[in-house]
Amino acid sequence: MSNDPLRSSVYLTQIIDGYKSAVLAKDVEAFMRLYDPQVRVFDAWGVWSYDDDASWQRTVEGWFGSLGEERVQVSFDEVVVSEAGGSAIVSAIVTYASIASDGSMLRFMQNRLSWAIQNGSDGYRIVHEHTSMPIGFEDMKAITQRRSS
Repeated sequence: MSNDPLRSSVYLTQIIDGYKSAVLAKDVEAFMRLYDPQVRVFDAWGVWSYDDDASWQRTVEGWFGSLGEERVQVSFDEVVVSEAGGSAIVSAIVTYASIASDGSMLRFMQNRLSWAIQNGSDGYRIVHEHTSMPIGFEDMKAITQRRSS
């Protein structure tokens, strides 16, 4: 396992960098190129699962379209990678920061993210994504910012 994605495979760095830049640019096509057509996504928001790239793309289009003038800056922390053959399992803490048109940060939230990545006919693609946030015992609300232990 590696805690430094920059020391890991080039394709992983390209996927992480591609994800960050596609979200910042609100570029649906670039974002979707990271995913396999048969991707299965367990998202943290509202729907139990997305079972192909078409259903996932509709959600991404809604997300990017809802941002208006805001942009989202994504950062990955505590990236852990396990690679074998043409596959990798990645887990990370991902921060999504909403940025106003003047460049100021409006708010942020954090997710736990896991990816399964495989090498297929179109290169390395995300075949499974799972995002989550812990739920507070007392109030049953999502905890959107990591707390110190």
